[in-house]
Amino acid sequence: MDQFEIQRLFHFDLFGYDLSFSNSSLLMVISLLLISGFMIFAMNGRALIPTRIQSLAELVYEYVAGIVKESLGEEGMKYFPWVFSIFIFILVLNFLSLIPGSFAVTAHIIVTFALAAMVWLIATGIGFYKHGAGYLRLFVPAGVPLWLLVVIVPIELISYLIRPISHSVRLFANMMAGHTMLEVFAGFAVMLPWWGKIAPAGFMVAFTGLEVLVAFLQALIFTVLTCIYLNDAINMHH
Repeated sequence: MDQFEIQRLFHFDLFGYDLSFSNSSLLMVISLLLISGFMIFAMNGRALIPTRIQSLAELVYEYVAGIVKESLGEEGMKYFPWVFSIFIFILVLNFLSLIPGSFAVTAHIIVTFALAAMVWLIATGIGFYKHGAGYLRLFVPAGVPLWLLVVIVPIELISYLIRPISHSVRLFANMMAGHTMLEVFAGFAVMLPWWGKIAPAGFMVAFTGLEVLVAFLQALIFTVLTCIYLNDAINMHH
């Protein structure tokens, strides 16, 4: 299970805080460099008849733009660069974790919680910036009798406050479970005699294909939920 072990590559302490550069940090830097390099190289020429790599970049761009436009409308497109960055960053991290011997960054709750907390704080800030104290109406569903508000408002408030937790656990749990399953079958394939390796090896191939799909879906789900929270902040649909 070394894939889940955080290892310090460069030790650095600042005022008692451990700010060491770890393998998790390295994978995130590699992800950032890969994304930047891919997008710059793909869109450098911007040919009228796109190359394959330009077509791939435009496909990802248009796909995420469609999600943002459908969820937030034209007004929400100004948040598209941020949403696109979240999607492509998580997607690349998920795919990098599938490389044998790599590190599963998104299988750590601290990373996914930091991303989810960032989304929650920014969405909340946008909500209060656009609507002021009127943003609190989000916790008061329309048409609810006054006597029920004593129950409904606390429930709505709690559900809003735990958004970063549910948002982060969904990504973390799915990536952790999938990688753990792969590690278990890999262990069986190593320990068993040759005739016993066939079934675990077959399961590994099948689960690897499934994990590729899960890696994409979890990045997509995280992005869609981000758009839903932004929609609450911008349009206050409830």
